[in-house]
Amino acid sequence: MTTLTDSTATALQLITSLDSGLFAIVGRSLSVSATACVLSCGLGLVLGAWLGVARFRGRGAVLTVLNTFLAVPSVVVGLVIYLLLSRTGPLGFLGWLFSFKAMVLAQAVLVLPVVTALTRQAVEDADGLHGEQLRSLGAQPLVCSLLLAWDERYALLTVVIASFGRAISEVGAVMVVGGNIDGFTRVMTTAIALETSKGDLPLALGLGLILLGVVLLLNMMIGWVRRWRESQEGGNSALTAQVVTA
Repeated sequence: MTTLTDSTATALQLITSLDSGLFAIVGRSLSVSATACVLSCGLGLVLGAWLGVARFRGRGAVLTVLNTFLAVPSVVVGLVIYLLLSRTGPLGFLGWLFSFKAMVLAQAVLVLPVVTALTRQAVEDADGLHGEQLRSLGAQPLVCSLLLAWDERYALLTVVIASFGRAISEVGAVMVVGGNIDGFTRVMTTAIALETSKGDLPLALGLGLILLGVVLLLNMMIGWVRRWRESQEGGNSALTAQVVTA
């Protein structure tokens, strides 16, 4: 109990005193995850919206593979990226291994299936409600996917927020490809693992409290977006109103 009490007190002191070492790690974590989230969402939202309305032979197999990637362990993703970026790998000439770019790439690859799958589900559900109306008005698949994605923009915003939470809480992949180098590639999750093994509990606990705070904030944002959606739409679909007007 004494260890827990002392560690908690010291951890809070590190946070309130804005310890430079602690917040350097926090800033690096936020930067890596935000960059990875932008990359994965930029591709995943488009790909997911297209999959939501596209009908082609082999679509079921594609969705099965996509859903399988949702359960791939992060360390496996890290291993694959490591092999690709290693000196003897096909992308070794980039020199990205054990760098900021390697961690961004690993997190982006890890988050991409999540964004794509959730976006696909949201757009496909909307297509079941409004797709026939849009197609009867002459809308092509691309136009349908864009209109349905816009109609589900609030739901997709929660997907973006959730993807950032998935990225910032990940530990396996970034540790494998980043190397957990102090001052360069050490982020909150990898630092917590290392400092705990070293016995530096105050720093690990301080980082853990901040990480919990970030996750709590993200969940609050998701709840706020949902309430905002209800207040803005009033329970009526914006797309339905557009179709009726047309």
